[in-house]
Amino acid sequence: MARAAHLAPPAAIVFDWDNTLVDGWAAITAGLNEALAAFGMAPWSEQDTRERARRSIRESFPDLFGAEWRRAAAIFQAAYQAQHLSVLRRMKGADGLLAACARYPCAVVSNKDGAMVRRESQALGWDGYFHAIVGAGDAVADKPDRAPFELALRPLGLRPGPCIWYVGDTGLDMQAARGCGCVGVLLGNAEHDGGVAALVAGNAPPHAHFVDADALAAYVQLLA
Repeated sequence: MARAAHLAPPAAIVFDWDNTLVDGWAAITAGLNEALAAFGMAPWSEQDTRERARRSIRESFPDLFGAEWRRAAAIFQAAYQAQHLSVLRRMKGADGLLAACARYPCAVVSNKDGAMVRRESQALGWDGYFHAIVGAGDAVADKPDRAPFELALRPLGLRPGPCIWYVGDTGLDMQAARGCGCVGVLLGNAEHDGGVAALVAGNAPPHAHFVDADALAAYVQLLA
């Protein structure tokens, strides 16, 4: 971990969802490939999806599918919903991390469709951990905009700021945290963004870096 010793106890912890708490890449890739096939486009591998899928559908699909992006989105959503709960997996250490963080108010901000994230949380038995779950389409704009963070923190009477941690796995997550004035906590090594060093050298350096959920859980326990 890096610079973690400088973190103060948070007023709340907000989590990213995919690749931070859950592994849902199989269903995301299958849904994308249904949409790509409908438009005569080459399929993506799961590795492609992990590397390219960062933004929400309403931000990324117009670039992929042009004026017919809404039709592509409907194809994706139907394919994804048909299987996402059956292939959904917890990230290693996620249960322990959530248990350790339960001493603080917690929420989720994701670029996955909000209804789907809430359905997945319920299926995993995690609803009791979160005061709010905000996904793509729930706020007026999606991450990295501050709007979903404002929405997630509102039930707690809080606003984005230096007393809020945002835990995520990508440079976009760290960019979002810094844009909101929150503390960006990187989980994992950001392999698909060129590694931690690339984030530090670019415009999305994390305030703290933990190699996995177990390391972050241990640190949170030390704060107590």
